[in-house]
Amino acid sequence: MLDKTPEFASADPMPPEIAALRNAVVPVWIFAYGSLMWDPDFPRAEAESALLRGYHRSFCLYSYDYRGTRARPGLTLGLDRGGACWGILLRLPPEALAEAVDRLWEREMTAPRVYDLRPLPVRTASGTRKAYALTVRRDHPDYAGRLSLEAAARIIAGAAGQRGACRDYLADTERRLAALGIADAPLQRLAECVAALAVTTG
Repeated sequence: MLDKTPEFASADPMPPEIAALRNAVVPVWIFAYGSLMWDPDFPRAEAESALLRGYHRSFCLYSYDYRGTRARPGLTLGLDRGGACWGILLRLPPEALAEAVDRLWEREMTAPRVYDLRPLPVRTASGTRKAYALTVRRDHPDYAGRLSLEAAARIIAGAAGQRGACRDYLADTERRLAALGIADAPLQRLAECVAALAVTTG
């Protein structure tokens, strides 16, 4: 989930099935797994923990501006195929639904968009819900693939962009997960590896 500033770049056109959500009569839920968990900038009415199967949270997207530069790219999170992911379901408020959908689209779908916003079943304490999740497009040039732990840690440890250091983005995500009681062992191992690199190079 890309870490965006309020001044969004131009977004790809919204497809009809997503535009229809602006006037939906049923609840619209968004699955948050990265910066949307701790830095959402659109209206939301409710939040609850949820499990998405078939996708996992991964630092698999190169960032050339917000958490890196063209000379030294950073990494940001995406939902990649395989495994499972705990996150938060955000229900968009009916009274501000169009605004919330527009803000989410503008935030995440800068052209050419790196995500698909797709409906997927997620499990919550109150049952299974349909939620819209931002899954990575593996054919996008910004897709970094499944990097080794050491390769990802080296990139994150040394990159910084308009929104600050890439390692701070990792730390913010890890803190939010910890506050929610969500254990993400791969993310914890990555954070430990980044911290170890900071010690050896500091």
